[in-house]
Amino acid sequence: MKWRLLAAFAGLITLVLVAQDVPLANYLRTIEKERLLANLETQAFLLAGVSEDLLSGEAADPVTEATNVQSSIDQYAEVGSANPSGARVVVVDREGFLVLSTDPEDVPGEDFSNRPEIQLALAGKPQQGDRFSNTLGESLVYVAVPVLSGQKPVGAVRITFPASVIDERAGEKVRGLLLVGAISLALAALAAILMANSITSPLRRLQRSTEKLAEGDFAERATPDGAPELRSLATSFNSMTERIAGLLDQQKAFAGDASHQLRTPLTALRLQLERAAEVVDSDPDGARERIEAASEETERLQRLVEGLLMIARSEGSSPETIEVDVTAMVHERAAVWEPFAAERGITLLTSTPDGLIARAVPNAVEQIVDNYVDNALGVAREGDTIYIVAMQHHDSVGVHVIDEGPGMKPEHLEHAFDRFWRAPDAPHGGSGIGLAVVQHLAQLSGGRAELRNRADRHGLDACVLLPTSKH
Repeated sequence: MKWRLLAAFAGLITLVLVAQDVPLANYLRTIEKERLLANLETQAFLLAGVSEDLLSGEAADPVTEATNVQSSIDQYAEVGSANPSGARVVVVDREGFLVLSTDPEDVPGEDFSNRPEIQLALAGKPQQGDRFSNTLGESLVYVAVPVLSGQKPVGAVRITFPASVIDERAGEKVRGLLLVGAISLALAALAAILMANSITSPLRRLQRSTEKLAEGDFAERATPDGAPELRSLATSFNSMTERIAGLLDQQKAFAGDASHQLRTPLTALRLQLERAAEVVDSDPDGARERIEAASEETERLQRLVEGLLMIARSEGSSPETIEVDVTAMVHERAAVWEPFAAERGITLLTSTPDGLIARAVPNAVEQIVDNYVDNALGVAREGDTIYIVAMQHHDSVGVHVIDEGPGMKPEHLEHAFDRFWRAPDAPHGGSGIGLAVVQHLAQLSGGRAELRNRADRHGLDACVLLPTSKH
């Protein structure tokens, strides 16, 4: 990825430089040509002024004047950096015949009137441009200006030089552009490497953390660094890792606890059935008692498995909560449990205001109340009263199941919601999973479960606090 990013950055910079420098190089060539032609035209007019007396016939000494003009055009042709290399100056009379030239091979009297620029300059029209010279076999850039005596052309001055001069001068500037472009490209590549490293280094570290996680190292954590998006990604990765590690720890603990807790009722069930089989012929009543005991163990095992399955299915998930009519639910569950309480001489009373609404996961409140009432019936004695009370607290709805039993020791209250924990003095037959289910359902609903001894008398107040429904 690093090299792909580097190639992308370098390609983008190269494209920008090409798109910028190619038109700029052409522009520089045009500017250089125009600058040189303007300079040449100025020089040509100066030389035309010097040649006026000679060509108009007004010179007192034509030979001396011709020498002076030749000296001026030779001096111009020899000015190195001020003029283009290879410049050639010719001076013609009004008929287009050569008078003076900086080229020693030119012969005075040679006819230049067939040159288009000479023709136009003799007509009083300054000319500049470029054309191909058949005589020299190369492209020329030229400036031709008339030599005026008053308003009348008496000759012309032409300055020519190879068109390659423009290319040479423009080439120098283009080479400067290329050097700047190369430096820009190198700096861009360096910046691209640094930027690519800043992006790919955290990704490589995150990849290594992912590979370690895939190998089972759940203690691995990514280092949040780099761009904000990468830091957010590393933070999300760490949260995911912690969640997976927590789920695996829960799974291991769940499997260990379940295997331990299921072993006891299964062993008791097997022993009861084996004893019943041994005495089924000799002691039918004893066999029946053992079968009934085995049936009780089966029911205990069923409750244990159902509780484990409920917790296992809901762990790691965040189910949606719904509105629950707590008032109706309390009366409904009381109606279900009242016959069981009446058989044992226990009174079941309810107290709840009308229209009490809370939020909880589906069926959570019913299961919580059923578990609390079942536990309360387990410790209640004939003549006791169990209260199911619902009330509005400050920011929650509380459902209380209050009994008149012996209560619990403070040290036992701390462990009452632990899975499979049972108080040493608890009645036989409990699974140790009911209160763990209560706490789990309460937490899924956004509330909490509590157990506390009654302050005014013996008994236990088992309650669940649920969020209030906001309409």
